[in-house]
Amino acid sequence: MRCDELIQLAAEQGDLEALRRLSDCGNITATDQLIELATEQDNMDELRHLADRGNTTAAEQLEELTAE
Repeated sequence: MRCDELIQLAAEQGDLEALRRLSDCGNITATDQLIELATEQDNMDELRHLADRGNTTAAEQLEELTAE
């Protein structure tokens, strides 16, 4: 199975752990999917983790969710 297929499957299954592992290895697509899924789940801890690592998209999403 190719990496993009793994990412798609993990996203469809809501597997934050798999997306996090791929993201931590530098996979940008996995990071994007992780941010999207964490946002859908209102997972502030995951977004905060990504924002703390310098991801501006995660920081923006976190700001939007906390403003609501």
